[in-house]
Amino acid sequence: MKAMMDEAMKMGMMPNSKNTRILSDFTGGAYRLVMETGFDSLADFEKELAADMSKPEFQEWYKKFIEHVDSGHREILKVVV
Repeated sequence: MKAMMDEAMKMGMMPNSKNTRILSDFTGGAYRLVMETGFDSLADFEKELAADMSKPEFQEWYKKFIEHVDSGHREILKVVV
């Protein structure tokens, strides 16, 4: 999985955010990957997401990535402190 994320970063397919962190959890019987990004507004996030997901190279990369995914969800959080 790390190699796939490195490939995405190298190809410029990661969100152009204020900060990006890729976190992994190896505890218990499961494997989890968390991608944390920061944007000034929800509109900025939506614009970046639409631009990234429309790229043909992202779509090809995602076909390979999704083979390793059992499930997923998205949370949109607001920093309060």
